[in-house]
Amino acid sequence: MADSKDANGITPTDPPPSYDSAAQPSPVVAGAPAPSSRPPGPRAPLPLELPVLTALRGRKVILASASPRRKQLLAQIGLTNITISPSTFAEDLSKSLSPLEYVLQTATKKAMTVYQRECDNDPALIIAADTIVIGPNGTILEKPRNEKEHIGMLRALRDAVEHKVCTGVACIAPLESALDPGYALETHVEETSVRFDSSVTDDLILAYVRTREGADKAGGYGIQGMGSLLVEGIAGDYNNVVGLPLRATLQMIEKVLNPEVEDEDDEEG
Repeated sequence: MADSKDANGITPTDPPPSYDSAAQPSPVVAGAPAPSSRPPGPRAPLPLELPVLTALRGRKVILASASPRRKQLLAQIGLTNITISPSTFAEDLSKSLSPLEYVLQTATKKAMTVYQRECDNDPALIIAADTIVIGPNGTILEKPRNEKEHIGMLRALRDAVEHKVCTGVACIAPLESALDPGYALETHVEETSVRFDSSVTDDLILAYVRTREGADKAGGYGIQGMGSLLVEGIAGDYNNVVGLPLRATLQMIEKVLNPEVEDEDDEEG
């Protein structure tokens, strides 16, 4: 009996291409358009072949956020077919909560709001996140509301030199069984220390603010863009500062999609 093959004619048990072949341009196929005269660019990496990601292919994955940065980060691990369904949660929790509790509760309420709205549409997974910056004196900084506040926010971060970025993440997967509450939920808070360059001038801060790059970002800057000019270094997860701790999120996805494994571990403990 012949081996079953996928759409590319490769048997599932075939090893990946060698490093030498991966560096070569694709062969010319008869009838295909003539190759460009430009030198070939780098070959895109092969997808991560993890059971949890394979199980999600072709199923509905919802990102409860309109953030393009979070969508791009999830695409890096192969979650490219994502439905964007922003939460309508007002994000009005009391700032008297500790910053870690504030960001964790906000992410969880975002996820639950979308789950309650979408649970009848058969989602396989819902991912929600909330990012804050903890400024001087432990104040919670979210997105600047106007230019004056934006300038003051960045000056305060520069003068404090070091601050923390916290992202709360919540992942929900509906359970096939009817067991209460009908879903598996995992939450996590990631914390990264960011050190601003104390020699950053007011002129640079004003010029950066007027690019509006940081207008929609907690703390008023984007480390993945021109905001990197303000940053001297970080300690912790870089992706967390961008908006989603990718490594921790993948671990959470594995847990909510395999809740029975978690239960077995708990029983053994």
